[in-house]
Amino acid sequence: MPSLGMGTYPLNGFRLALLIRHAVKAGYRSFDTASAYHNEQWLGRGVRICGKPRVDLFITTKLSNAAQRRGDIRAAFDKSRALLGMEYVDLYLIHWPVPDLYVSSWKQMELLHKDGLARSIGVCNCHRHHLELLLKSAQVIPAVNQVELHPLLCQSELTNFCREIGVCVEAYSPLARMDARLVNNPLLMSVARAHSMTVPQVVLTWDLQQGFVPIPRSSNRKRLKENLASCDFRLSGEEMDLISSLDANVRVRHDPDNCDFSKL
Repeated sequence: MPSLGMGTYPLNGFRLALLIRHAVKAGYRSFDTASAYHNEQWLGRGVRICGKPRVDLFITTKLSNAAQRRGDIRAAFDKSRALLGMEYVDLYLIHWPVPDLYVSSWKQMELLHKDGLARSIGVCNCHRHHLELLLKSAQVIPAVNQVELHPLLCQSELTNFCREIGVCVEAYSPLARMDARLVNNPLLMSVARAHSMTVPQVVLTWDLQQGFVPIPRSSNRKRLKENLASCDFRLSGEEMDLISSLDANVRVRHDPDNCDFSKL
């Protein structure tokens, strides 16, 4: 999996297909979507017109909560694969740990992995206790746990646990959806000035140096290039610690322990 990817929510339509093509030309190789985003067909179209062989790209999609409730995991996966127009996906994730369902859903996803249709499988939005329950019966350890993660929500206890059990942490909303508390933070702005970087580049570099895989979303072509350039920067240990000290347990998305799964 590439060390930095592109998120696609809530992008849609032919505009998304063209943006995928542009992103590939800029250097992106990893793209993230989900059944719940209703844009899989447009990501797939973008892949087909991007000029790169499918094997050179890394495509992630996700199992919806509705499909978990119906219990038709393979049918849901086959629909996503058909919409994408792909024989396989590189990474298939459980979008949310729906209580009493996500463990049984995982069992069916393990079969997709065994059949080679999902090259890797993982989860999203799992706290430590979700992972611990899953691991009691899992035959395949999740390759990835995709969670909301940014300097205002460091999730250190969770990310340390993921490291211990060999689960890669993928950071969605890594820029906190451009929340003013993040992008206008004086400390981050100071670090950005010191390195001739933007605040988003500082934050993405902070992710990358910890071994996290950020998947920022932008429809702005200039920002797409700036985000990708974060791979070329380096922060000092002191700067990394200062950025981590901004942790305030602030979420811009749902807490999987306190949300209505029927609406997600």
